[in-house]
Amino acid sequence: MRESNDETLKDALQRLSNDRQFKTKLRQAKIRDLWPQIMGQTIANYTGEIFIRKEILYLTITSSSLKQELTYGKDKIVKILNEELGEAYLKDVVIR
Repeated sequence: MRESNDETLKDALQRLSNDRQFKTKLRQAKIRDLWPQIMGQTIANYTGEIFIRKEILYLTITSSSLKQELTYGKDKIVKILNEELGEAYLKDVVIR
């Protein structure tokens, strides 16, 4: 017998998946996992921090020449990552 404050696992997971902060953290984790596959291990080795804030992806790149190179391809990075996420979530990339 369930008490009034009990909910099914399905309902709890559904509520959790609708949480905006949770979705952002999931997307951020997915991008971190995909980054070496999409950009290659060499670029991943020069990539420090990866995080998302307000639909903008922030990347910390340790090589100044690579930073400049990636700046030219920001639109392509957004397009590829949005395709991998399965939705048009990212609006821009900031490379530091």
